Amino acid sequence: MASFFASSVPLPVKSFFLACFFMAASAGNFYQDFDLTWGDGRAKILNNGQLLTLALDKASGSGFQSKNEYLFGKIDMQLKLVPGNSAGTVTAYYLSSKGSTWDEIDFEFLGNLSGDPYILHTNVYSQGKGNREQQFYLWFDPTADFHTYSILWNPQRIIFSVDGTPIREFKNLESNGVPFPKKQPMRIYSSLWNADDWATRGGLVKTDWSQAPFTASYRNFNAKACVWTNGASSCSSSSSSSSSGSKSNAWLSQELDITGQQRLKWVQKNYMIYNYCTDTKRFPQGLPLECKMS
Repeated sequence: MASFFASSVPLPVKSFFLACFFMAASAGNFYQDFDLTWGDGRAKILNNGQLLTLALDKASGSGFQSKNEYLFGKIDMQLKLVPGNSAGTVTAYYLSSKGSTWDEIDFEFLGNLSGDPYILHTNVYSQGKGNREQQFYLWFDPTADFHTYSILWNPQRIIFSVDGTPIREFKNLESNGVPFPKKQPMRIYSSLWNADDWATRGGLVKTDWSQAPFTASYRNFNAKACVWTNGASSCSSSSSSSSSGSKSNAWLSQELDITGQQRLKWVQKNYMIYNYCTDTKRFPQGLPLECKMS
């Protein structure tokens, strides 16, 4: 699918970022890029590192995390979600920092009864504050095949995309008093777990354990990103920016072009089912500041 991002428009990005040396992870090599963190063997790396699966049964879910921390990047992962009756399950795929004032960028896939659509739940936390949920249906069956879920995170914006189509943009509005994730390095995390107290129809539909084990699959991970190691970024102001390097680092100043903006509006018009920025009942004292500026 064609890219909907424009990188030719010059933006006021500091030379520190423009001269960034990015690390491109070997696509799909999960042995190299990730650690299996919990699940007592329910998480598995298969096919010589080309495939990763997470499983959930009544005893436990499972999860993994990236070996690297990143401070800005374009992160791609292909997922195939739990098929059939997945009600009560949540497959979470996200970036997160540590601490009480953490930053986080979330994809969460809320399971449902067979034949009903998955709900794609997104959120952005900055300095420990979230409550920025947008939810979508997808225009395909995410359990039938692998699809690419991407996070573009640069100093100006965060863009969530599905198969190259942007579904959400969160802009840096720090100059207007809205915190933006830009100082805390984040790891990539994913987990498959039971959340039948809230995940499906607000907890009305419970997990059917006779369908267990539930399995989600991952492949073709790729990261163009600034890697954070020992308190420093792999982005270096001393490195020279060649013409090829500038092209490689284009994600650091990417924004939506006209086509991307049109596709974003198409998704939000036809597939968005919840937007915190229109939930006046939830925010009786007034909508969050960024909602008034978008």
